[in-house]
Amino acid sequence: MARPGISTKRILISKANSRMVVYTAVAGFVVVFCLVAAKALASQMSYQNRVISKKKQALTQLKADLNARDSLVNSYQAFVGTSQNVLGGNPTGTGDLDGNNAQLVLDALPSKYDFPALATTLEKAITSQNLQILGITGTDQEVSQGASQTSTDPQPIAMPFQIQVSGKYQSVQSLVSFLERSIRPMQVQTVEYSGDEGNMTATITAQTFYQPEKSLNITTEVVK
Repeated sequence: MARPGISTKRILISKANSRMVVYTAVAGFVVVFCLVAAKALASQMSYQNRVISKKKQALTQLKADLNARDSLVNSYQAFVGTSQNVLGGNPTGTGDLDGNNAQLVLDALPSKYDFPALATTLEKAITSQNLQILGITGTDQEVSQGASQTSTDPQPIAMPFQIQVSGKYQSVQSLVSFLERSIRPMQVQTVEYSGDEGNMTATITAQTFYQPEKSLNITTEVVK
């Protein structure tokens, strides 16, 4: 027969062990929860710090870009606001040497492929030298060059052409000289003559250029 005192002690010990197990489980849960929460908070803090750092970099770059913009505006205004353009012409005139400097630059190196406009320019140059136009030929690549209208790193693209004229030898020479001194860069590659000095036929093979517009490569960045 078991003694009552011993049974009571065992019951008390068993209860104490049960409470200890519960307390240990709760304490373990609390510790694990705190560790997980601390890790999540540390990760969130690290992420927020990276976001803040990127925002500071963007703000610094934006301020630099605004300063560069103001400087560019001032330089442009000074460039186009001269009383005489770089060719010595009138900025507000309509003559061959007239026009503001910005327009002269655009005329010198167009930003778009436009063969019909080139043909018009050549026609004007030929007639100004008292020559007869026999032909203006070239390859109109407007469709294939459509993809090159803008670029993040634009480079000059050649536009080959050929013109055939007739007239006096001196006029042909003047035309070749005019093309070589044109504000729009033109490279005269070959000149073939036939006829005599008073009635000569000349075939001129040359090329000019255009340069696509520079596009801004604006991107977004996801901070991870």
